[in-house]
Amino acid sequence: MARYTGPKTKIARKFGEPIFGEDKVLQRRNYPPGQHGQNKRRKTSEYGIQLREKQKAKYTYGVLERQFHNLFEKASRIKGITGVILLQLLESRLDNVVYRLGIAPTRAAARQVVLHKHVTVNGRVVNIPSYQVQPGDIVAVREKSKSLEVIADSLAGFNHSKYPWIEWDESVKGGKFLHMPEREDIPENIKEQLIVELYSK
Repeated sequence: MARYTGPKTKIARKFGEPIFGEDKVLQRRNYPPGQHGQNKRRKTSEYGIQLREKQKAKYTYGVLERQFHNLFEKASRIKGITGVILLQLLESRLDNVVYRLGIAPTRAAARQVVLHKHVTVNGRVVNIPSYQVQPGDIVAVREKSKSLEVIADSLAGFNHSKYPWIEWDESVKGGKFLHMPEREDIPENIKEQLIVELYSK
């Protein structure tokens, strides 16, 4: 149940990207936090660059160290490009799919929606954010939760054709997870090869 609950703007400024969504403070202060944030930083080591990329991926998807490491181990056992498979596993987490469907405005909100039993997978309520959605699964809003203001507001005006691996169905207020996304279809600015290099040391 653990998750990062610290200051999100501070993390976004650390990476120089709005990894938690739109951030007005980041737009005004697009430099690292702290009293030396605006000073010229010394060159980061190769290990530091790789570690930074792993941390960015963890914060982006709301996953803590042990979960992330377990996902990497799982990805390394699956035939294919390990870095891409890792991103696919992160994308197929239930909280992320709920976010991609537009049911919640952020991944943190999607996690909460799942935990509060507002989401079903193939007609059954699932309240585990890390649940791995499989190709062919239908993720939808629970019938008695469809009138919730937070869900209705998030869905209003959302572009449901943004992600080619998910097919939206208005009648169930949900969508079908068609297949694992291709790397070029995943919009996150993550250099997954650096993460693979870090773990292979």
